[in-house]
Amino acid sequence: MSNSEHSTQSPSRAHQTVLILDFGSQYTQLIARRVRENRVYCEVEPYDLPPEEIAVRAPIGIILSGGPQSVYDPDAAVISRDVLEMGIPVLGICYGMQLIAHLLGGRVQPAADSEHGREYGRADITIRKPSPLFSGLDSGGETVWMSHGDLVRDLPSGFESIASSISAPCAGFESAERRIYGIQFHPEVSHTVSGGEMLRNFLYDVCGARSDWGMASYLEEAVANVRAQAAEGRVLCALSGGVDSSVVAALLRRAVGERLAAVFVDTGLLRKGERNQVAHSLGEGLGIPILVADAQERFLAALAEVEDPEEKRRIIGHQFVEVFEEEAEKLSGARFLAQGTLYPDVIESTSVKGPSAVIKTHHNVGGLPERLGFELIEPLRYLFKDEVRQLGRELALPEELIGRHPFPGPGLAVRILGAVDREKVALLQQADAIFLEELRDAELYDRVSQAFAVLLPVKTVGVMGDFRTYEDVIALRSVETSDFMTADWSHLPYEFLGRVANRIVNEIAGVNRVVYDITSKPPATIEWE
Repeated sequence: MSNSEHSTQSPSRAHQTVLILDFGSQYTQLIARRVRENRVYCEVEPYDLPPEEIAVRAPIGIILSGGPQSVYDPDAAVISRDVLEMGIPVLGICYGMQLIAHLLGGRVQPAADSEHGREYGRADITIRKPSPLFSGLDSGGETVWMSHGDLVRDLPSGFESIASSISAPCAGFESAERRIYGIQFHPEVSHTVSGGEMLRNFLYDVCGARSDWGMASYLEEAVANVRAQAAEGRVLCALSGGVDSSVVAALLRRAVGERLAAVFVDTGLLRKGERNQVAHSLGEGLGIPILVADAQERFLAALAEVEDPEEKRRIIGHQFVEVFEEEAEKLSGARFLAQGTLYPDVIESTSVKGPSAVIKTHHNVGGLPERLGFELIEPLRYLFKDEVRQLGRELALPEELIGRHPFPGPGLAVRILGAVDREKVALLQQADAIFLEELRDAELYDRVSQAFAVLLPVKTVGVMGDFRTYEDVIALRSVETSDFMTADWSHLPYEFLGRVANRIVNEIAGVNRVVYDITSKPPATIEWE
């Protein structure tokens, strides 16, 4: 068993749990978030979780996610039929619905063999009969989000069709007696207008959920778990100044008191004033002892002339481990390392079939503790970002800290496209600070989800004071999102953007042009690198 498996225990032992079996859908995390929003605890597991393990976990319900495959693919992801015979309520979504039909004797038809063809995007369904899933909805029809190639042609014995669309004669089915349901569309995405109500109906009307998941109770459990795990010895906290590590530090302070030591590594790639803000908010405000490692020269020297973003990440990660290792040696009696691993980090670092297979490998998930020889504490390991913010409020952290926009682990190195040096960092810090300051002054900061400046690796011709200039370009990026899986660009007022651009060009030597990124995610990502 790895060190990461010894970290703060799963809350599933203390709460009702819904298991989500992941077949590779790009929306699996979104299903989990929607379940949690209903104050019901859930965990995402690979589709091949053994039935005996499911039985030990005793979930109140099971959700089978969508996936990119066909049930007829030679290497199709399948579950044991035993999962459907356990008497536990089951909801199959898209591929999950097709798999239920396939395993229980129905017939799934490939789109190529159907006169209806594939169906992607918004669609209208007609509700064919009353069902617990559709309780309280318009009996005439609903707008949903489809994303499928195959469709269910023949229902398994004992099942009834409960919905249809133009391209899917069976867009939903049920066996009320067995409490097994399937829907061809995705209720977890916002495009399905009543998707939240459908999931809520499944959780409460079918599974009998009692709404026992919340951050107040989780805080009590997490503090108790940390105290049990770290009964003696010092606890180190890798502190970045972001929301996650700040919440971890505040929680640890409550759990172990003066046995906590936080290590803040100044990489020289931070936002303007970051180091002082951390010292003020956490050091002075919450009384958390902070050991600052000034490693600016070290990081900038290691990044000299490096342009590839993945190489930047590798170098920064390597340097961070070395610096942290050196600082840890200065602290006697340190046995534990705490870090702000979140549940999406864990999910995305677990390979399943399909497009969600290892989206990215997170530095927080494995590796670092084993090298340093510490036992790992991860009190946020089962939480999503919005839950972490709520936990921060339960810990009475200042709102300006809780509401801070996300900041990438490699810092400004991945917001400087191309090679990184001290002059470029200073320039970008100023531009970013102006953008964020203006957002706050205009009361727009809390209305957008993430905003930042990017230094582009190009120069453009300009005119200043009747002289020709050939200087740098700053791109501004601001997005709005509820989950960071998809995002829309922020429609900021023209007057506001003009004011920001004017300040940047006038106050920062070396910049003569500012552009605004109006690309959503997808097709773009939020960060540029």
